[in-house]
Amino acid sequence: MLKAGRLWALGTMSGTSLDGVDAALIETDGHEIFAFGETAYRAYSDAERGVLTAALGRWPGQDVAQAEAVVMAAHREVLQGFERGALIGFHGQTLAHEPRGRGTHQIGDGAALAEALGRAVVWDFRSADIELGGQGAPLAPFYHFACARYIGADAPLAFLNLGGVGNITWVDPRKARPEDEGALLAFDTGPANAPINDVMMARRGEPFDRDGRLAKVGNVVDGALELFLDEPYFMQMPPKSLDRDAFADMIGLVGELSDADAVATLTGMVAAAVLRGMEHCPTPPERMLVTGGGRHNPVMMEMLSVALDCPVEPVEAVGLDGDMLEAQAFGYLAVRVARGLPTSARGTTGVRAAVSGGILSKPEV
Repeated sequence: MLKAGRLWALGTMSGTSLDGVDAALIETDGHEIFAFGETAYRAYSDAERGVLTAALGRWPGQDVAQAEAVVMAAHREVLQGFERGALIGFHGQTLAHEPRGRGTHQIGDGAALAEALGRAVVWDFRSADIELGGQGAPLAPFYHFACARYIGADAPLAFLNLGGVGNITWVDPRKARPEDEGALLAFDTGPANAPINDVMMARRGEPFDRDGRLAKVGNVVDGALELFLDEPYFMQMPPKSLDRDAFADMIGLVGELSDADAVATLTGMVAAAVLRGMEHCPTPPERMLVTGGGRHNPVMMEMLSVALDCPVEPVEAVGLDGDMLEAQAFGYLAVRVARGLPTSARGTTGVRAAVSGGILSKPEV
């Protein structure tokens, strides 16, 4: 087990948007955030993204060798550029997620990465949580709690991550620890950028709706939006989580629409899903801080601002880095795992008891 004290940890994230690998240094003792360090980003090429897209939905035992080779090469490349960071938090790449069925599947070999880089690596963050009855996701909420304390919040607030899937963390920073009852409530709100990106690629050959330009000139079609909100998922009580393609049928709902109307409607669906999710918050948050790629979409941000009763701001408004927040989270969680501290609890994943989820692999001397 890692000795107590503050240290620099290096976290990575390759999300379901399939854009690339984020890496970020964070100084922490597994409780507090003391400082942020260098960051780096390694984009996936179109060919690499194609390999990863083809592997989505595959489970252990199915052919994922090419996809794993892409993930490992990209992580080695970006991590070799960091001199600091004795401990690495390696999330890997999620291909499939079915917590009440086959479990969860992240590709990437943390033990091999430890040998390649000569540094200790914490990985496989989700399996232990699922084995104890949890959803295995979202995992950033314990870090969100630390962020709320870092920025000096003194009232409940919410962090909204708009990546491939949307997830929200309601935080009460007045609690002593993230695992305390009532400190956190977290769950996936619904799809976010993934279906928009898929439609943009299929129709226009572009990876995403840059700056919401297409959504801005389109119209939200109410009939499609209402059918989307009829999905049983929105009636489920949290904690709850989703696979990237759990709402694949929503693309069919906009199949007959023009490109602009289709993207505008999908963007409206993301905002509507968040609004539904807010109904589950124990008390209204004082503010909502948005991270992930969706915060760069002014149309999406405007829809959220109009729909919600609290200020909606990018996390940069409080001095945080929305591009690197999840990478930082896995550096922070790696320190917690190495010190035997919990990384999820009943309020974040529905796990039966607070659990420290992850494998610590050290390079052979």
